Amino acid sequence: MSTEYGAGKSCTHRPYDRGPHLGWVPMSTHIGAAPGEIASHVLMPGDPLRARWIAETMLEDATCYTEVRGMYGFTGTWNGHRVSVQGSGMGLPSISIYLNELFAEYDVQAVVRVGSCGALTSELGLRDMVIASGACTDSAMNRIRFEGFDYAPVADFDLLRKAYDAAQGQPVNSRVGLLFSGDSFYHPRPELRSRMAEYGVLAVEMEASALYTLAAQHKKQALAICTVSDHILTGEQTTALERQETFGPMVEVALTAMFS
Repeated sequence: MSTEYGAGKSCTHRPYDRGPHLGWVPMSTHIGAAPGEIASHVLMPGDPLRARWIAETMLEDATCYTEVRGMYGFTGTWNGHRVSVQGSGMGLPSISIYLNELFAEYDVQAVVRVGSCGALTSELGLRDMVIASGACTDSAMNRIRFEGFDYAPVADFDLLRKAYDAAQGQPVNSRVGLLFSGDSFYHPRPELRSRMAEYGVLAVEMEASALYTLAAQHKKQALAICTVSDHILTGEQTTALERQETFGPMVEVALTAMFS
């Protein structure tokens, strides 16, 4: 695949907005892209290097629209469809910043998270895919938003159905079910994850709950697809490079779901 910025070269982007009175185009605070630079459909990995890998290997004619705070964003085409790839960083607060700007300031219509997760069940192995129908969480973000009520963040059904169909043609196993979006990577009460597994939660990650909640608020489509990068029960894990560059089937499923 081709990229205009060139492999190994720095991603260039415009400086921050200094106001229309100076003749500069308006930009969001944390993404910094000009209007029209971001497509209506966005893939969202947590790792900005995975975003770059996706742009370099999966998209045609990709251009970089941001590297603010090292969080790369690219726009290119896939099978003739215009699509962007935007890194989100780790955790619900980080992804929430980027989602709010994508939905409110760039009119993005659909976001599919393509991330990694830790398996909580023996029914999953390394590199299996979890297509998240919903997301549990220990975060207080939604309890604050809903004044103590427990909101149930769920996926867009159309994207979920199409992703499930697309996953059947991939060389890895896939499951549809619940993710647990944790606020802590190094959790002080790891035994609580086992309780989640007893109630059918398949894997743990750190972003899906915020994605589904904010998509619902902005009336947009959202889906989280995660590849198992490590196994909580067995201790197996992939390397950082493998997490960055070997999750191609997940990206293919996400793109197919968005454009089929």
